[in-house]
Parts: sequence; structure tokens; C-alpha cells
Amino acid sequence: MKDALVPVLIVIGLLLLAGLTLFLVRRPGRGTLPQAPEGERPGIERGEKIPPSVIAPPAEKPAAEKAPEQAVPSKPAVVPAPAPPAPVETAPPVAPPKAEPEIEKPEPTAGRLVRLRARLSRSQNVFGKGLLGLLSRDHLDDDAWDEVEESLISADVGVQATTEIVAKLRERTRVLGTRSTADLRSLLAEELTEALDPKLDRSLHTGVMDGKPSVILVVGVNGAGKTTSCGKIARVLVADGHTVVLGAADTFRAAAAEQLATWASRVGAQVVRGPEGGDPAAVAFDAVKKGIDAGVDTVLIDTAGRLQNKVGLMDELGKIKRVVEKHGPVSETLLVLDATAGQNGLSQARVFTEVADVTGVVLTKLDGTAKGGIVIAVQRALGIPVKLVGLGEGPDDLAPFDPSQFVSALLGDE
Repeated sequence: MKDALVPVLIVIGLLLLAGLTLFLVRRPGRGTLPQAPEGERPGIERGEKIPPSVIAPPAEKPAAEKAPEQAVPSKPAVVPAPAPPAPVETAPPVAPPKAEPEIEKPEPTAGRLVRLRARLSRSQNVFGKGLLGLLSRDHLDDDAWDEVEESLISADVGVQATTEIVAKLRERTRVLGTRSTADLRSLLAEELTEALDPKLDRSLHTGVMDGKPSVILVVGVNGAGKTTSCGKIARVLVADGHTVVLGAADTFRAAAAEQLATWASRVGAQVVRGPEGGDPAAVAFDAVKKGIDAGVDTVLIDTAGRLQNKVGLMDELGKIKRVVEKHGPVSETLLVLDATAGQNGLSQARVFTEVADVTGVVLTKLDGTAKGGIVIAVQRALGIPVKLVGLGEGPDDLAPFDPSQFVSALLGDE
């Protein structure tokens, strides 16, 4: 019985010893028991079994064998944005100065018709080659004179004027018995010049009168080239030494005022214009007032194109004339006619004359027709002189009309 208790007591003692050892090893504030040098560890060399409780804890694994630690992402450093540079004060951009249009100085108008005579080549075929060819025949019978009449009528000379011209030519050739081309040309030139009535006053009435500028109204139908002619008339006046203010009284067509301003800027003239669709009479009145204040000698007023059978428009033209005359009398009323319109221009001229008291005719596009005789027809039918003729599209292709120079150009070179 006692022998059986001995092993039990030994085991109990070993357990108590192991517990005490473990208590001493794990006690806080105390280090682990010092390990005996190799070869002196208890129980190893003697082959004794050592309880697990007294075995030293295993060494830590190498760093390579450790589980990788989860990297904690670090917050990105907040770099403060650089402060914006202080604004540099700069002067506002300066627009380049607008180039002033170059002021043109047109050449004087004297002799301009002579320089432009070649522009009448179409009419030369009728008068120069046609009529002179007929009159140069060896025998001028009735049939030959009928052909002369037909040629003159086809050139829009007019029936009455043609009858008179042919009658005088027949009488003079019969009495004089002439047959040479030079003599016949001289006779024809004399009769045509006489038909144009060279004694009519063809000058433009300009200049200061009673301390106020002269006023020229420019009227006409649509499509006759009225606004363009008005600009060219301004160049004629400037070329002859006059100072001009233009009134853009054609308020129904926006492009008319711009067109007139362009013409005026080229010769250094001033333009008075009003709102689109405004009262034309008010614009005309202001233009004359501007001319008085500016001290110019001529005010040129462009009016709206109108048809001669439109009573309301013609009445408006009369109103413009009455309003302008509050400043003083109108010096000139120039009617712009299209030479290519032929005899229809006569009916236009008659109606305008009744309303606006036309004093002169500006005949445009004369270079584009063979009907140069319309000059004679207008003057004979209305007693209104042709004062200016247009012989091209150039700015200085408007020439003062001279009957003898015109006839000479019609008949061509001798």
C-alpha cells in the first residue's frame, strides 16, 4: 500500500514543482530563467525527461517567415495650391486708327465730252456711217430720203424733229448741189446741232445766293441710275471748284444712303441722312440747314426713285420741294433719264416737269444705245435742255453736254 503511494506522491510533487516554475517564469516584472550553457542543461546529458512546462518557449520565427503585415495606407500629404499671381494692370487694347479715305480731286470737266466721244460708237453707226452713207449716193430720190427719215426715227430723234431735219437737208442739197462726203457731213452736222438748240442754257445754277447755298434736287424713276448720277454730279461740282453737302432723302432704300455716303467720302463732301423709312422732306430740310451752317455753296439732294404714274409718290416729291423752299428757292431740279428707255422717257419727263418744275436732264447710259437721238427728242418735246450725259460706269464718265461736240462725236471722224 505504501509502495503504491510513492509514485503518486512523486507525480504530485513534480506537478507542484512545474507549477511553481511556471509561476516564476510568467511572473510580471521578472525575466525568464537563465538558460544553462549547452551541455549543462539539467536532464539532457543525464537522459532525464523534462516536463514540457519547464522547456523554454520556442524562439521567434525569422522575419522572412513572418506573415506580411498589412500596410496601412498613409494619407497623401496636402500640398497647398500656389497663390495666384497678382494681376498685372495693363492698358486696354487701343484699336488702330481708322484710315481716312483718300480725298480725290477730279479733273476739271471742260473738254470731258471730247475725251469720251469714243463711247458713242453705237450711235456713230447710225448717224456717221448710216446717214452719211445714204446722203453720199449719186442720186438722192424719194426712196433715199425715206431711208434717211427711217434712220433718224429709229435713233429716237422723234417724228416731228425728223421731218424738219429731212426737209432742210433736201432743200439745201438741192440748192447747193453738193455731193462730196465732207460737204454732206457739214450740212448734217449743222442741222443736228440746230435741232439740239445750242442757245439753251446748259449750265448748272450753283453758288451762294443771298448768303445761302444753291439747292439742286435730283429726281427720276427707279432703275435710271439716279443715286449713282447724284454721286457723279457731286464729283462734277467738286471738279469745277464747288463745295457740296449731299442730302440722302431716299429713305425708302437703305442702300441709297450708304451709296451716297461712299460717293461723298471720295471727294470730301458731307452727307445728311435720316432714319430708314423716315420723312424725306425732313432730311432735305436738314440738308439745306447743314449747308447753310457749313458755308458750302451747293446742296445736292437725292430723292427716292418713283414711277411717273404713282400719284402719291409724285405728291411727296412736291412736298419735298415746298419744304426745302422754306430756306430759299430751289436752284435746279435735274431729271435723270435712262437713254435706253427711248421714247418712254418723254412721258416720264412730262409728268416730272408738271410736279417738280424740271430745269435740266441728266441722260444716263448713252454709251449703251444706238438711239442717241433721244437727246433731240427730249429737248424738242419739252423745251428742257440736256445738261449732263453719262457715257460709262466710271466715276468721271458724266460729262457736261455740248451740242456741237456731241454731234461731232455722233458723226465720227471726218
